[in-house]
Amino acid sequence: QVQLVESGGGLVQAGGSLRLSCAASGMMFSMYAMGWYRQAPGKQRELVARITSDGSTTYADSVKGRFTISRDNAKNTVYLQMNSLDPEDTAVYYCNAGRRFVNYWGQGTQVTVSS
Repeated sequence: QVQLVESGGGLVQAGGSLRLSCAASGMMFSMYAMGWYRQAPGKQRELVARITSDGSTTYADSVKGRFTISRDNAKNTVYLQMNSLDPEDTAVYYCNAGRRFVNYWGQGTQVTVSS
């Protein structure tokens, strides 16, 4: 079955960096759009960044210029490089794989940014 396994979360000071990874299995990775979403306590889950199967990227306004999404189809992995982190970035970050009407989610990884 499809599995998305996130890693790389943790505790970092404001201004620091983290790199999240999401390893996919059980799917034709290259054919899926991949995305990173986040959900802070008491808030709705929101899109952070997305990369299509052909490499086109989309970012939330709040992370433009600070976060970079990329994918390695040979490794079935999508990354989220997060720089200049702010306490407002604290959330559980989820990996998503989407194609047509199918969506898969990872279990999430916690990112905590201290001030």
